Amino acid sequence: MVVMVAALMALNALAIDIMLPALGEIASATGLTGASPEDANRQQLIIFAYILGFGAPQLFWGPISDRFGRRMPLSIGLIGYALTAVLCAALRDFHALLAARFLQGVFASGARLVAVSVVRDLYAGRRMAGFMSLVMTIFMIVPMIAPAMGQVVLFIAPWQWIFGVLALFGLALLVWTWFRLPETLPEDSRKPLNLASAFGNYLEVGRSRVTFGYMCASGIIFGALFSFIGSSEQVFRGVFGQEETFAFWFAGIAAALAGANFFNSRFVERVGMRRLSHGAMVVFILMSSALALRTWLFGESLYWFFPMFTLTFACFGMMGANFSALAMEPLGKIAGTASAAYGFATTTVSSLLGMVIGSYYNGTTLPLMLGFVALGVGSLIVVLITEKGKLFSSR
Repeated sequence: MVVMVAALMALNALAIDIMLPALGEIASATGLTGASPEDANRQQLIIFAYILGFGAPQLFWGPISDRFGRRMPLSIGLIGYALTAVLCAALRDFHALLAARFLQGVFASGARLVAVSVVRDLYAGRRMAGFMSLVMTIFMIVPMIAPAMGQVVLFIAPWQWIFGVLALFGLALLVWTWFRLPETLPEDSRKPLNLASAFGNYLEVGRSRVTFGYMCASGIIFGALFSFIGSSEQVFRGVFGQEETFAFWFAGIAAALAGANFFNSRFVERVGMRRLSHGAMVVFILMSSALALRTWLFGESLYWFFPMFTLTFACFGMMGANFSALAMEPLGKIAGTASAAYGFATTTVSSLLGMVIGSYYNGTTLPLMLGFVALGVGSLIVVLITEKGKLFSSR
């Protein structure tokens, strides 16, 4: 079950990270010249169009999965994910490609929502946080290898085959889950599907101080993650000149994040979700501030940037699973709806924030790191309000 849930969540990471080495080539092939800095930044829209499509539709997938169970929405999502990947490969217009990527994100959101809902059907509290940390540890294999996969595809085939890989992965998961994933939502636990019921369930999400607070905190802090993903190719190739080794630097950062997730899975039941996630948030702010200050004073240096940024990025490993478990814990009876609201916050809101930060890329890493600091402080303020000023609780 851990591997299956990780694979379902990896659909999203693969659809984003395998694109990174090919963004410039895809943008050029679909009519974006890339002659100006503005055009170079616009190639990030290939990533953000998908993420925007992934976010808001979860608000619809949630009530559907609470009404019809987990298997039916999952199958629809996987079929749509594979078909839209084929469509993307066939398109030669940049704006049409963005529309297809948006649609692919819509279908992927159903698969992601079901994955989290299945976990909440089976676990709660620290056990859910521990399970999700193991899931994230395995899941992080994909961000480690996906850029290298994209680079290999470009060496041996046209860029269209990057979308071919996505289609094949989606179809493989469809077959696997069709035969191996049991229905985790019993008939007698399903909710009616109507506007009043869905609206009432979302009101319940908003009325839960803990759920709403950690949902907002996640939406803010994960904007930093998306801002890096969107501009990572420009950072390593444009700022540091790592044309051929970009995939390896990216993999190193992803490996640190996987290690942090594994650490969290081993210690969260003993230490507690709040202590680990709050501590990680403070370290995130301090490290990103130190890196921004160092870059401003002394200029760019890959050998300073990489270790400091890697430690900063690893903090997501102790915020992601714990924030998710804290948000989901009070609302087990409407896990699909709660997962939808949480997914909306951590994708749509985060991607918009990430897109804004990415648009300020100016050939240096300073806008990125200042964005990290601002979002870290914003998320910390939300958590302080949610916890009524008390951090590091053992609960």
